[in-house]
Amino acid sequence: MGLISLLTSDPLAFVIIAAALVLSLAFHEFAHAWTADRLGDPTPRRYGRVTLNPIKHLDPFGTLLLLLVGFGFARPVPINPNNLGRWGTMWTAAAGPISNLLIALVCVLLLKFAGASALAATILMTVLSINVVLAVFNLIPIPLLDGSRILGALFPSLGRSLAQFEAQPFSFVIVMVFIYLFGGQINGLISSVRNWVLNFV
Repeated sequence: MGLISLLTSDPLAFVIIAAALVLSLAFHEFAHAWTADRLGDPTPRRYGRVTLNPIKHLDPFGTLLLLLVGFGFARPVPINPNNLGRWGTMWTAAAGPISNLLIALVCVLLLKFAGASALAATILMTVLSINVVLAVFNLIPIPLLDGSRILGALFPSLGRSLAQFEAQPFSFVIVMVFIYLFGGQINGLISSVRNWVLNFV
């Protein structure tokens, strides 16, 4: 179910979830850009991506999908692996999920020690849940996701094959179909991790 259905049934929930998603996605992409920039690749800065401004990171089609079907994506940060090398590319890919885990950790600490009000606790739990989902999903080793880039850096021959696949015109469509076909299994994995974290908290 997409977020758009919450507009009439629960407007406050829509605002909280939409804001948490937009900011979390922006921070995820900023982490990729900042890491690549720090490791010597000027490409993200050249495209204006070393910023926390969500407008620079959101993809119109990905945002529309998010509103309509509850699944979407941001604009990938352009990088040049030749400027980063094998391990720089790996850390740049890992930076996105790591940033989401850091946000989740901050939420846990605030929930545990800040004595948040009921509304603040709801917002923190929402942000925590979203960032755990983003981290786990992006670590799945599927082409175009961060997990495949990390795996490709660890195993260069596999990385070259994945890069060749991603360069194909219809790679995005193929990956989307794969995610749709195996959505139940992917959701099961993500839900298990998210529920474990929320129960722990």
